[in-house]
Amino acid sequence: MISNDIELKKFKFEEKKFLKTLKANKKKFKNSLDKTLPYKAKKLKVDLFLAQEKGQFYKDYVALSYDAEFEYEQSNLLMEELPDIIHNIIDRTLDIEKALIEKKNIDPNRERKFKKEFKEFKKEHKAFLKEEKRKLQEKRRKGSISKKAQVNEINILKQKYKEKIILKSYESQRKTNREFIKNTRHEIKENTKINLKILNSNMADIRRKIPIEVEKTKPKVAYFTFLFPGIGQMLNKQYKKGFIFLLASLFIYLIAIPYALGFGNYQGEGIRGLISLAEGGRRIDKSLIFMIEGIIAIFLVILSLFLLYFSFKDVLKVEKDTIKGVRPNNWFETKTYLSEEGFPYVANLPALIVIIFMVLVPVTTTILLSFTGMDPQHQSKFSWIGIKNYKMIFLGEGLAGSVFWLTLGWTLVWTLLATSLAIFIGFILALLVNNDRVKGKTIFRTIYLLPWAVPAFISIMFFSIMLSPNGAISQLVNNIWGLEMSVKTNTTQTRIALILLQGWLGSSYIFLLSTGVLQSIPSDLYEASEIDGATTWQKLRHITLPIVLFQTAPLLVGQYVFNFNNFSIIYLFNGGGPFEPSKYGNLAGSSDLLISYIYKLTIENQYQGIGAAITVFVSIAVMLVSFLGYRSSKAFKEERL
Repeated sequence: MISNDIELKKFKFEEKKFLKTLKANKKKFKNSLDKTLPYKAKKLKVDLFLAQEKGQFYKDYVALSYDAEFEYEQSNLLMEELPDIIHNIIDRTLDIEKALIEKKNIDPNRERKFKKEFKEFKKEHKAFLKEEKRKLQEKRRKGSISKKAQVNEINILKQKYKEKIILKSYESQRKTNREFIKNTRHEIKENTKINLKILNSNMADIRRKIPIEVEKTKPKVAYFTFLFPGIGQMLNKQYKKGFIFLLASLFIYLIAIPYALGFGNYQGEGIRGLISLAEGGRRIDKSLIFMIEGIIAIFLVILSLFLLYFSFKDVLKVEKDTIKGVRPNNWFETKTYLSEEGFPYVANLPALIVIIFMVLVPVTTTILLSFTGMDPQHQSKFSWIGIKNYKMIFLGEGLAGSVFWLTLGWTLVWTLLATSLAIFIGFILALLVNNDRVKGKTIFRTIYLLPWAVPAFISIMFFSIMLSPNGAISQLVNNIWGLEMSVKTNTTQTRIALILLQGWLGSSYIFLLSTGVLQSIPSDLYEASEIDGATTWQKLRHITLPIVLFQTAPLLVGQYVFNFNNFSIIYLFNGGGPFEPSKYGNLAGSSDLLISYIYKLTIENQYQGIGAAITVFVSIAVMLVSFLGYRSSKAFKEERL
C-alpha cells in the first residue's frame, strides 16, 4: 500500500512536469506547421500531436491510476480517428485548389460559344414544350384525355424540360468548375462535422466507462459557490457551462438585486416602494408605478432565486457523481443533453419570460390593487386598505357593492340563456343541413355562416339602430300589430333582445362545429340502428348527441365562459342601459354584465380598487366553473384534452 502511494505521488509529480513541457512543445509544433494548411486541419493536427505525446506518457501508468487510463484510452482513440479526418480535409482542399487553378485556364471563347449554343438549345426546347402543350390541349378539346391527365402530362413535360436545361448547362466548364468548388467545400464542412461528432460520441463512451478518482468524500464546492452561479461549474472543469452560468450571476448582481433595491427604477424604490406606495413621496410620484415596479422587482428576485437554486443543484449533482466515480459531462455531452432531453425547457424559456412580464405582472397588479383604496379621490396616491373592498362586495355595501349581486344575477341568467340558445339553434340547423334529403346544402351553409362572417360589432350596431324607438323594426311591429316596442328603455325587452341577438350571432360557430362532427359520424352506425328498429329520436339521442357532445363539449364550455365576459354586445347595443339610478345607482345599467360593470367602475369612474376586487372574484369564479365543466366532459375523463 505504501509502495502504491509512493508510485502515485511520483506519477503526479511526473505528470505536472510532462504537462508543463507539453505546453511548450505544443507551441513549437504549432509554429512548425505549414501555414497554407486549412485552419481546421491545423487545429486537428495539434490535437493529434497532443494525443500522441499523452499516449506515449500515460501508457506506463495505466495500471496505476484511472485518470492515466482515461487519458491513454482517449489519446489512442484520437490517434486512431483523427488522421483520416485530417487527410480528408487536406485532400479535398487540394482538389479545391486544383479547381481554382483550372478556373483561371478556362477558355473564354469556348464559354461564349457555349452561351450561344445554350441559348439556341433553350429556345428549341421551349418551342417543343409549347407545341406539346398545344397537342395536349387539342386532345383535351376532342375529349381524348381528361383535364387531370392533361395537367399531369404538362407537369411531366415541364419537369423533363428543366432536367434537360440543367443537364445541358453543365457542359459549361465555368459552371461545372463553380459547382465542384461549392459542393466540395460543403462536403468538407459536413463530413468534418459528422466525423467529429462520432469522435466526440466515442470519447463520451470512454468517459462513462472509466471512473474518476477523487480524494474528497463530501460535496463542498456547491455550498461554497451557492451565491455565485458559474464559479462551481468552473471548479468542476465545465468551463463553457460555467460561462453561461456566469451570465446568470451578472443578471442577479447587476440587474435583479439593484432593481429590487430601487436602483434603475423609473420612480419606485424596488420592493420597498411596493410597501410604501409612494407615501410621503414627491407630488409627481404615483403609487401605481411604485406598485408595478415593486412587483417587477419581486419577479426578478424570484427568477434570481431560481437561477441560484438551479446552479446549486447542477454543481451538487456533478460533485456527488464525481465522488461516486462518474466523470462530469464535457461540453459535447452537455450540448447533446440540451438538444434532446432539455430541448422542451430551452424552447419554452422565451415564452416563460414573456408570460412573466406580459401576464403575471398585470395579473399580480390587479390582485394587489384589490387591496388598495384607489378611487377617484386617490388616483395619484393611495394606500393599502386590506380586505375592505371584498367585504363591501360580499356584504353588498357601499356605492359599488350594492349593485354587484344584482349585476351578477343578470350575468348568470344571460350566460346560461344566451349560450344555450346559440347552441340549440346551431345544432338544430346543423342537423337540418346534414339531412340527406336537403338539396342545395352549400347555399344553406353559406347563409347560416353569415352571422359569423360579418363582423359582430356591425350586426350589433345594426340591430341597435333598428330596435330604437324610431327604428325600422320598432315601426314595422307598431304598424302591423299595433304594439309599441320600447327595447331601449325597457329592462325586460332589452334583456330579451340581447339574449336573442347573441343566440343568433353565436349560432354560426356552433353550426360549424356540429356540421364537422356530424359529417364524420360513420353511416354504418345509423344503418345498424335502423336494422335494430331504432326511431329517429333514438338515433339522435343515442348516437348523434353523445358523439357531438364528446367532440365539442370542451369548446361549448368555452362558449359559456366567453359570454360570461361578453363586453362588446352589451356596450355597443345599449351601453348597459336602460338606467335605473334608484336600483343600480349611477355606476351601472340594468343590462350591464360584470365585465361592462367593471369597465364603468375602473375606466369611466376610476374606482380601480373595487373594480380590481370584482375582477379577482370573477376570474376565480370563471376558472372554477371552467374547470368543473372540463372535468365533467367525457373527453377530459378519457384524457383526450
